[in-house]
Amino acid sequence: MFQAPGRSGTVEIGGFKYDWELLSEPQLSSFDGWKGMTVSLRQRDMPREAVLEFPTPKRLMKGLPKGRLHINDAIASRGVRAALSAGWDPSSRGKPTVFMVDANGD
Repeated sequence: MFQAPGRSGTVEIGGFKYDWELLSEPQLSSFDGWKGMTVSLRQRDMPREAVLEFPTPKRLMKGLPKGRLHINDAIASRGVRAALSAGWDPSSRGKPTVFMVDANGD
């Protein structure tokens, strides 16, 4: 299956490989209003996933067009570090852990 550039990738942190994938783009919900993009993180061969929730881009709240997504390996790396420092344990089992991050993935 073809993956568009910027929708998934792999980063290496501390000798471990983490795969990331864009789950959803910013979108308007009739119930919650604007929601930011979400990105899935998973350490290779480990069962527990982390989900990063980014804030809604300011341009959408001002009524401007969506524009281009800004997710890349650098932002994903910062997101992995933020999730790990917040207590994400990729080797544990259970539901995906959700983390709120800023626009830079911190």
